Amino acid sequence: MKYMVIIEKGEKDYGAYVPDLPGCVAAAATRDQVIKLIKEAIELHIEGLREAGQPVPQPSSVSEFVDVNAA
Repeated sequence: MKYMVIIEKGEKDYGAYVPDLPGCVAAAATRDQVIKLIKEAIELHIEGLREAGQPVPQPSSVSEFVDVNAA
C-alpha cells in the first residue's frame, strides 16, 4: 500500500501526517527521521485498526502542485 504523507517543516523540526489515516502523525528533528517515523506509524496504525476489527482505509488522497500568479 502507498499512502500520501504530508511533511511540514517547522521552525526547529519536521512534522508528518497521513490524510487517509486520521491520527497517524510523526515528528522529528530531520526530514529523513520524520519519514522513517511516519512509515513506522502507518504500520502501527494499520495493525491497530486490524486488531480492533476496524476497516483499514484504502489510500485515496492525491496531491498536486498548482502554479499561481501572486504579486
